[in-house]
Amino acid sequence: MEMNIRPRRLRTGVTLRKMVRETRMDKSSLIYPMFIKEGAGIQEEIPTMPGQYRYSIDRMPYALEKLLKAGVGSVMFFGIPDHKDACGSGAYAEDGIVQKAFREAKKQFPDLYCIGDVCMCEYTTHGHCGILRGEYVDNDKTLDYLAKIALSQVQAGADMVAPSDMMDGRVGAIRSILDENGYLETPVMSYAVKYASAFYGPFRDAAGSAPAFGDRKSYQMDYHNSREAVKEALLDVEEGADIIMVKPAMSYLDILSKVKDEIHLPVAAYSVSGEYAMIKAAASLGYVDEAAIICETAASAYRAGVNLYLTYFAPKIAGFIDEGRIG
Repeated sequence: MEMNIRPRRLRTGVTLRKMVRETRMDKSSLIYPMFIKEGAGIQEEIPTMPGQYRYSIDRMPYALEKLLKAGVGSVMFFGIPDHKDACGSGAYAEDGIVQKAFREAKKQFPDLYCIGDVCMCEYTTHGHCGILRGEYVDNDKTLDYLAKIALSQVQAGADMVAPSDMMDGRVGAIRSILDENGYLETPVMSYAVKYASAFYGPFRDAAGSAPAFGDRKSYQMDYHNSREAVKEALLDVEEGADIIMVKPAMSYLDILSKVKDEIHLPVAAYSVSGEYAMIKAAASLGYVDEAAIICETAASAYRAGVNLYLTYFAPKIAGFIDEGRIG
């Protein structure tokens, strides 16, 4: 048999396979989500996310130092406040938990790139992502609060803000208040395509942000829809978003690819808590090779078009890149 085309020729050795690799990964694209809690001397493991912790401000620098040594230079902070109220005032307070985290992180690690998650669910007594009118989240009234949250985070030292609430118009409101206050160079990474997903369960345990009633389906997207994702992304581009995020990652690679094809901005994906928990659980039972699964799922996101990857496995992925197992 004569064959002129033999695809296996390019798979014959490690060096050659790496030379012709279509998908490239770099540690600079990794972002690590971190939970910061009021108090002192706290480093408590999250039961539903083995290996992940809630840190108090005084313990946070030790975790950040390890992160930087691994080669991960970007972090997103999520706050766990002592006090909650109906309007989530702790989210925009000058002495709020996240604001204190930004100041301390920048004081000790000036080159660390700090991103603020702009939302209200961790700070409200009802656990929803905005201001209520009865039991319905009032979209337009919420915008002013989200803008205040974003501004307070930037004033505390955030290099970027990332609204995750899914209110219509919030990117424009945040862009306006930042520009009005002289923060024209501060980018907005919008959770533009955020689905109402069962994959968020462990995060809600970690951050204490489960809704007290109902669900978030009136503002987070229906996972049956894909064209709507492009609409949401394009709207946020028009409002001034600098980066578009798709969340979750693992089950939404088709969405990532579609969004990437339609916009001309960097695309981020958030590999969420449920993805992390499933991998850890399966690995603990010996059902899968944890390192191999981490590498494969990460590569799949980059293959789909991701430029930035938010993941609780960021330090491990950085190590695998150094080892040549991925990237």
